[in-house]
Amino acid sequence: MSLVQGNAAEQKACDFLTQQGLTLRCRNYRTRRGELDIVMQDGDTIVCVEVKYRKSAQYGSAIEFVTAKKLQRIQAAFEFYLLDNNLNSTSTPLRIDVIAIDGHRLQWLKNIG
Repeated sequence: MSLVQGNAAEQKACDFLTQQGLTLRCRNYRTRRGELDIVMQDGDTIVCVEVKYRKSAQYGSAIEFVTAKKLQRIQAAFEFYLLDNNLNSTSTPLRIDVIAIDGHRLQWLKNIG
């Protein structure tokens, strides 16, 4: 996937989540443990959103590319994000969601991690 397609998919996901009432905290948070595509606020809950895009399902759907190993990397990066933002993971409600975009079809899977 090209950087342009990736950015467009992330923008589409951001726009969709904002329409659902979430508030953007940051995009493309990078740490040595990995990258978080989008971090949103949903009420009191901090939501880490992994965006997966596939132009077609020829080689598998977007959701199939969110593996257990990928989730571990996301969780590790999420911990760094929380520390950097002085948030306590035991007292702050947290969630990991996936936005899977296959062509023009968008799926929002909540609390997958």
